Amino acid sequence: MTRGKRVHQAPEVEVRLLREGIIESKHYVQAVVSDDRGRTLSVAGDAEMSTFVRSALKPFQALAVIETGTLERYKLSDRDLAIMCSSHRGTPEQARQAFNILWRADIDPSMLQCPVPEGRQSPLEHNCSGKHAGMLAASQLSNFPLGSYLQHNHPIQEHILNKLADLLKIPAAEFVAARDDCGAPTYFMQLRQIATLYAQLASGNNLGMERVIRAMTHHPTLIAGDGEFDTELVRLTAGELVSKSGAEGVQCVARVGEGLGLAIKVMDGARRAKYAVATHLLKQMGWITPSTAETLAEKYTTLSDVKRLDIWGEMILL
Repeated sequence: MTRGKRVHQAPEVEVRLLREGIIESKHYVQAVVSDDRGRTLSVAGDAEMSTFVRSALKPFQALAVIETGTLERYKLSDRDLAIMCSSHRGTPEQARQAFNILWRADIDPSMLQCPVPEGRQSPLEHNCSGKHAGMLAASQLSNFPLGSYLQHNHPIQEHILNKLADLLKIPAAEFVAARDDCGAPTYFMQLRQIATLYAQLASGNNLGMERVIRAMTHHPTLIAGDGEFDTELVRLTAGELVSKSGAEGVQCVARVGEGLGLAIKVMDGARRAKYAVATHLLKQMGWITPSTAETLAEKYTTLSDVKRLDIWGEMILL
């Protein structure tokens, strides 16, 4: 993938697991803030470090459903769009919402190619079922083959890739793709590019992305679930921030209407560290109030009566 001009490298953020005040483990975290023009504004670590975007890609995959006219044709709602952007917990409400997409598009749930989660009975309960249902609905509308909707060369996947290429102004052929755990393509991208995507998502300059933001902020329970970081951050900020987690330590946050995006990568993939760092950096940048930061810290940095996470490091303004 094309590399941009190298920016000043500041130290990584360090997250320490303290057991009764004694360091037991450490995580190292890199973070970048970009604007919607692709300019790196703040960095901790290396803004050009690359990682798979994983489920943080979902709001941009959902754009294909908007841009193909699938929402209007099948009379899908913002709730349906929210579940397409979701990494959900497979609750009955969430599974039913994914099913609604398929029902309206006249697609049998057996066409879903995401796995059946362990201990569950249906692929509708998989955390990516909404994304898959959206891809199938868009394929149904355009008379694309349903059985191969996850293949890299399927028209719906090409539509998604071309949209990413357009947003980042990078030739589609330069993207490095791999298969995500759910079977859909994911992409290997620089952290600053992921931050730029989220800045564009929240910029207010694109009607499709505005609708994605509206769906995610109006239906926070559907985008993750009660008690999950993405849902709680949207609720606590009354929709001023949109948050999306990805596997292996990826966390993204967009500041709605301001054209600013934050992308975080925990180098060892630890889930617990990314929420602690997100809370720390959002407070530092003034994106959340001290009271919101305190609420999030109580929930995501105190692990037990004897264990807590401590964060060392700051974002460097460029």
